[in-house]
Amino acid sequence: MNTVHDTPLDRLERYYDSVPRAAARAEDFGPLTLFVREATGWPYYARPTLEWTGPAATAEDVERVRARQRELCVPEAFEWVAEVTPDLREAVEATGLRVHAHPLMIRDEEAPLPDPHPLVRVLDPEDPFLAGALAVPHVAFAAPGTAVGEAGTGELATEITARAAEVPAAADRIRVGRTVLAAAVENGAVVCSGMHLPVGRVSEIAGVGTLPAERRRGLAYAVTAALVADARERGVETLFLSAGDEDVARMYGRLGFRTVATALIAELAE
Repeated sequence: MNTVHDTPLDRLERYYDSVPRAAARAEDFGPLTLFVREATGWPYYARPTLEWTGPAATAEDVERVRARQRELCVPEAFEWVAEVTPDLREAVEATGLRVHAHPLMIRDEEAPLPDPHPLVRVLDPEDPFLAGALAVPHVAFAAPGTAVGEAGTGELATEITARAAEVPAAADRIRVGRTVLAAAVENGAVVCSGMHLPVGRVSEIAGVGTLPAERRRGLAYAVTAALVADARERGVETLFLSAGDEDVARMYGRLGFRTVATALIAELAE
């Protein structure tokens, strides 16, 4: 059962419900809501219905959503906060989905920031590196972790071409302030990028990724710092993110983020 008050986690719950609605329609499944993207970009997911006061979601509820996701040809994915909706994990796992846990972190507003990195900047809608900044996370997340890998600018060029249609919509989101994109640019190519997505006084840092060939240079740290600085300038009071693992969480800890809960993501087992 979800009851919304005004704790930090409650603010995040309202945020999680609000963000997809700018680019997706919400389909009602009782204790679960499925967001179906109606524009280009990352596909959305199902999550607990905001302010739901009825019975907890069951495996049957999860199966109904999964059937609809298959019908729509979208990923069978669910996202939620363990401490807010503790019963959902059992229901999701009963359907055969695999659940991944990630540290959910909120930044201390008073924490200091490092000096700006010379390679990093916040992009405007007409920036020539916008396409590269949008493509980098796709290359980065195809090789999870923080170890140096082989994928670099060649793979990035392929991804830029494949995702060219996403650029105009992303530029529009930047123009109206729904997306802020930062990137590290070196030798004419984006090597790391990330974004934050402000809604009122709350924003999430997401999609921070470095080309595998350029890892272990502190670029993700520098891009995140630029996003934090931008969020602070915009008056964001609650800035949060989900870290990939505890090693990544330690990096974010150096920027003033602290773990407050556990973000859970469920998807098809590989």
